[in-house]
Amino acid sequence: MVDETVAMKELREVFEDLDSLLKNPEVGAVLTTRGINVSLAIVAAEALLAYVEGDRERAAEDFDTVAEEIATRLAATNANKTGKDGPS
Repeated sequence: MVDETVAMKELREVFEDLDSLLKNPEVGAVLTTRGINVSLAIVAAEALLAYVEGDRERAAEDFDTVAEEIATRLAATNANKTGKDGPS
């Protein structure tokens, strides 16, 4: 059986690597060209880390924020494609 402390340490290291990658300007440029907001991706990663660490309240709040922002941005993009007014 894996020691929970070791497992959580390894998970945190993975999230630290992910955070570093998301903050890398080259990675950010690639994601931006794909229509991905890097700040939202970072919040989503932080939400997942909070969840695996057991902080479900923070995870839920962060996931709600990310989902709301993505939905708003998607609606604006779709409205722009169809020529309708939408949130900017």
